Amino acid sequence: MGTTPVVYHPGYLRYSFGPQHPFSPLRLEILLDLLASLGHPANFHAPPQATREDVLSVHAERFVRRVEAASQGEEPSDLVHYGLGTGDTPVFPGMDDAARWLVGGALEAARLVVGGAREVLHLGGGLHHAQHDQASGFCVYNDLSVAIRHLTKAGMRVAYLDVDVHHGDGVQWIHYDEAEVLTLSFHESGRYLFPGTGAVHEIGRGAGVGRKLNVPLEPFTEGESYLEVFQQVSEAALSWFRPDALVIQCGSDAHFQDPLAELLLTTHTYAKVFPLLRQYARDFAGGRAIFTLGGGYSFDAAVRVWALLYHVLQDLPLPDTLPQDWQDRWTPRLREPLSPTLHDPDRCYPEIPRKPQIEQHNRQIARRLLETVQPYWK
Repeated sequence: MGTTPVVYHPGYLRYSFGPQHPFSPLRLEILLDLLASLGHPANFHAPPQATREDVLSVHAERFVRRVEAASQGEEPSDLVHYGLGTGDTPVFPGMDDAARWLVGGALEAARLVVGGAREVLHLGGGLHHAQHDQASGFCVYNDLSVAIRHLTKAGMRVAYLDVDVHHGDGVQWIHYDEAEVLTLSFHESGRYLFPGTGAVHEIGRGAGVGRKLNVPLEPFTEGESYLEVFQQVSEAALSWFRPDALVIQCGSDAHFQDPLAELLLTTHTYAKVFPLLRQYARDFAGGRAIFTLGGGYSFDAAVRVWALLYHVLQDLPLPDTLPQDWQDRWTPRLREPLSPTLHDPDRCYPEIPRKPQIEQHNRQIARRLLETVQPYWK
């Protein structure tokens, strides 16, 4: 078994918008139970909770004050202006406290990397939509940007890679004019999906121009096409930028089972993506990488994808079947079946009739992106 540190705290489970909300802490509970049932429970590195000052390293004080007030039951009249009290990001008691636990985990992962660790898994977080002065898309505080800020303050150049199905907009905009941060997001096109951003022309501003890259993919993109453009763009960008560390958001919602999006990745795709990310860390960043979780709204898919990530990072063999006792515990509670195997079956969705056109469109997007940013790489 590998020795990749796993950062986690039970306080993560407090980050809950209610039982009907798709961003559920149950995903973590099911995942932890699965790892234990497989005989590979994580040896956790418990982080301290992020302080208010830690949060203020990327967020506006006026926004943090609204989060704190709402968390204590107050109702400032301008909450919605700050993205709070909406259907996506409703207010709940103790929200500030819960969000600061997740920020603390990502920040601790960054401290470990600065202290000499190589790969670190933050078993939570990935709240990539949170903006400088606004909550958005289930995300209150941006744990990823707090970690990135800690790394850059330590003198590191950071490449942020985002494989969540939604554009990593919060991270992009927070670091939009920073030369020491490369952001690279692979997502379903904002023409069809929240948050509506992440176009090829969003390439940075000022010192950050040419360092913010987006690959907006066609709906119903399958694994083969995804891997083609993922490798082409990632390898070109990382070989040029040569970061000191990677920060990687491993949302699982590009999986074909996810109810909120239309990409068609399978566990077999992720089983190629995650080792590639490790290889990129070794080839381009001295082996230093922080992996976080993120979006994922099919319990069955999210838990299997993140169990796969855990096994890859710990150099464990992937299991074929998943424990029956684990399935028996969770299926009645979820009221939906859980897959008996880690991997999806070979034929798991109908044939896509526009496959050649989708693949060609994605190639054109990758080519346009590289043609747009490469003049700034000289």
